[in-house]
Amino acid sequence: MTETAAEPTAALRARAEIDLGALRANVRALRARAKGAAVMAVVKSDAYGHGAVPCARAALAAGATWLGTATAEEALALRAAGLSGRLLCWLWVPGGPWREAVEADIDVSLSGMWALREVTAAARAAGRPARVQLKADTGLGRNGCQPGADWAELVGEALRAEAEGLVRITGLWSHFACADEPGHPSIAAQLTRFREMVAYAEERGVRPEVRHIANSPATLTLPESHFDLVRTGIAMYGVSPSPELGTPADFGLRPVMTLSASLALVKHAPGGHGVSYGHHYVTPGETTLGLVPVGYADGIPRHASGTGPVLVGGKWRTVAGRVAMDQFVVDLGGDEPPVGTDAVLFGPGDRGEPTAEDWAQACGTIAYEIVTRIGTRVPRVHVNEREAG
Repeated sequence: MTETAAEPTAALRARAEIDLGALRANVRALRARAKGAAVMAVVKSDAYGHGAVPCARAALAAGATWLGTATAEEALALRAAGLSGRLLCWLWVPGGPWREAVEADIDVSLSGMWALREVTAAARAAGRPARVQLKADTGLGRNGCQPGADWAELVGEALRAEAEGLVRITGLWSHFACADEPGHPSIAAQLTRFREMVAYAEERGVRPEVRHIANSPATLTLPESHFDLVRTGIAMYGVSPSPELGTPADFGLRPVMTLSASLALVKHAPGGHGVSYGHHYVTPGETTLGLVPVGYADGIPRHASGTGPVLVGGKWRTVAGRVAMDQFVVDLGGDEPPVGTDAVLFGPGDRGEPTAEDWAQACGTIAYEIVTRIGTRVPRVHVNEREAG
């Protein structure tokens, strides 16, 4: 997990500035939308590339009461960093660190009988009950227990394990397939199925602390899905889960990450000069070229070749030619900004720079991928760690 000092003391080739003040404000905006439901701050994949530990601390300071990760290793790293409170992890494979999770008071998600068997064995070994949440597949077709006989078996066996003092069933939950597509028929169908599966479990004696299905888009647009808890991932980082739903500003959110690099070279080039591998870009006339020292090893999509937008010297430029492993080129059109000038790939957009959504559109992907893929060679510089005033 990435945790960087607030301000570097030496010049950086590139930096991802993470505005923790914006993150706290986003969490408060999401809490207001949740209207009484608790908020889980999802910090999987190093907080979507933003730095899990500082982002988790900021989210808790802003009123989130749960943290969420995909893997047990991510959850255990948060505990090792001193983060306490409720913490759920949901992606398990046989032989995972169940006992360590039980001993660290981490809620673990169960989607099948094999997982229940492994966690009860871990609870026996640890000498304490495991906190478990049963995940229902209400239509996503990914993780989660199928309705019908499979759900009945998992609920029944989990209740027996609870009666033996091996587990405490703390949650019932699921995940939407198409909450980012307004009006998609699967949304209502999944809500109905979730209510049915929750009702079945509760009729048989499950008394969960939380019931939850709402992800970021559902938190923003489907109040009927909020139940006891909402899980806010990408929205917490100020990125809209879908352009169709609205921009970050439409929801009172501000992008948290600004990615920039220092120009490593500015040089004159004649017309007809090939640029980067394959010469997919050839200068149309005499011009200047700027070298931006980040590439696909840093998480810059190779699919952005010829399309990715960059702000240099107050003007939007476009990646000229192919993105290479460590660098790419922009055509400066005759301008000569000094070497070391900031090339801003994306940020909140209020200073004229592109946004992560602009990069997603340029690459034919989603903004989630743009921020999450920024690699570990790019330092995260966390700013506004403390509340102003």
